[in-house]
Amino acid sequence: MKAVLFASLLLALLAPSLTRAQQVDTIRALRAELEQLRASYQARIDALEQKLRAAEAATPASVSPDPAAPTLAPTVAPTAAPTAAPTAAAAPASATMSTARPAAPVSAAPAVNAFNPAISLILSGTFARSSQDPANYRIDGFAAPADAELGPGFRGLSLGESELFMAASIDPWWRGVAMIALAPDNSVAIEEAFVQSTAFGQGLGFKAGRFLSGIGYLNQQHRHVQDFVDIPLAYQAMFAGQVGEDGVQLRWLAPTDLLFELGAELGRGNSFPAAAQDRSRPAMRAIHAHLGGDIGDNHSWRGGLSLLKADAAGQQLMFGALDSPQSQLAFDGQTRVLIADLVWKWTADDARTGLKLQGEYLQSRRNGMAQEAVASAPWAISARQSGWYLQGVYQFMPRWRTGLRVDRLDPAGAWGPQADAPEHRPRRLSAMLDFSPSDFSRWRVQLAQDRARAGIVDNQLFLQYQMLLGAHPAHRF
Repeated sequence: MKAVLFASLLLALLAPSLTRAQQVDTIRALRAELEQLRASYQARIDALEQKLRAAEAATPASVSPDPAAPTLAPTVAPTAAPTAAPTAAAAPASATMSTARPAAPVSAAPAVNAFNPAISLILSGTFARSSQDPANYRIDGFAAPADAELGPGFRGLSLGESELFMAASIDPWWRGVAMIALAPDNSVAIEEAFVQSTAFGQGLGFKAGRFLSGIGYLNQQHRHVQDFVDIPLAYQAMFAGQVGEDGVQLRWLAPTDLLFELGAELGRGNSFPAAAQDRSRPAMRAIHAHLGGDIGDNHSWRGGLSLLKADAAGQQLMFGALDSPQSQLAFDGQTRVLIADLVWKWTADDARTGLKLQGEYLQSRRNGMAQEAVASAPWAISARQSGWYLQGVYQFMPRWRTGLRVDRLDPAGAWGPQADAPEHRPRRLSAMLDFSPSDFSRWRVQLAQDRARAGIVDNQLFLQYQMLLGAHPAHRF
């Protein structure tokens, strides 16, 4: 009995020591397993690095990123230098705050073809209500094609403009992009379809095909990127929407700390104010220059000047003089449009709030001859018209934004035979509020008071949704 008690007492005294010894053995075993795992991964990393160096050695030494390529940007991004090459990562549908300057050239092809090609679909829907019939909409004092994108669009529920996007790297020297627009009237249009250089070097970039012109600021943005449901009156009056051309574009990005970019374009003349002709000389020419940079850690800006020249022969336009019905005109001549744009962005230190101010001034000079379709005598046109818009968008909390936009036009000289300057100045005031539940969806409400016609006030209400499906590159600054 005493032996049993003694053995029990000895076991109780030794139990903690035995437990600690087992724990030490377990820790040693885990450490040994961790070291083996670390050594295995290190070997795999070394092998991958060797393969990467071999691939880089077989690639052209300098791959110049396209300055027009979108840069990855969160809803409110800090103002550090961005990347210039597009990525295959899905971009936030609410990406509006971006940085100012593309990065230096990289030595690898863009990763936009991770899915070979990257494919995404922007789904958009709108409910619109207006106090005036959109079918009778016009902008007093300005002529436009019959199919121009003017006014609030359809009343009631409509699909909105949805977009199918595809992009991929073709080889180390070229990439391809296609954007197909699905309109509410069931029409399908190729909005963009171009090839783009990736390896010219020296900051040079080349683009050929159909693309949105690089003039101004808003013209290069697709509708789902813009901060309001509709485009400013100045773009509607002078470009009948946006300028998209079949042609070529050359860009040069200077090797400077500030963004300094020059561009030149030649186009067939698909878009108003040009009218394509069956001849070898391009009907549209454009040049543009942009400068931008950062101010501290919270501010970034970009400004630019652009000049577009467009030729037209037998161009069919709709024109309504003040207090008179619309009539059809045939125009022969040239139009020059000068654009000045400026954008400034501020982001809070915590990146939860931000502010964007954006404005553009457009001046159009049109010279030529016009004639009514009813075979009246032609008359000389020498019209100088202008317009501008200014808007501010404030992100007051994550995923919530509000904005205000002011539009104003000056017809200056009437398009009709009478050269008297009209007294009415078309104008509009718009306010919006939008909410992005995620980086891939957005809901927006917008109110507008439109006074594009003399003596007529058009009160407009818009409800809009935008949804992103698939891999879509982020957008420009």
